[in-house]
Amino acid sequence: MNIAANLAPGFQRNPSRRITVEPFDGAVTVAFSDAILASTNEALVLREADYPPVFYIPFKDIYFEFLTSSDTSTHCPYKGNASYWNASAVGEAVNDVMWAYERPYDEMMQIRGHGAFYPDKVRIEANIRSAALAADL
Repeated sequence: MNIAANLAPGFQRNPSRRITVEPFDGAVTVAFSDAILASTNEALVLREADYPPVFYIPFKDIYFEFLTSSDTSTHCPYKGNASYWNASAVGEAVNDVMWAYERPYDEMMQIRGHGAFYPDKVRIEANIRSAALAADL
């Protein structure tokens, strides 16, 4: 069976660009107001150029009862189209706290089925098991 490739145009134009995705050695918890939005021991860490590292949390560990789909969408030439979610809990609300690449380009398939949160809109706590990683985050 011949399956059409879904290659990232960004990597085709700039093949030297490096984006890494690795398992995080520890626990990650995301909170908004007094609610836990996500909690996992299976987070991924995405590192890209000059950007700070980003935690991607498996959908199975995200509490979607506090999230609603947003009309916002963005495009990354390396990852694909991102969808966004708003959060509401304990009488508070904030827009576009989480994003996900639900159908990422082939090179970024590791982050499919994962969501990432804006650290300026929620509280992200990462407890590192390995001291070697602590210096990078």
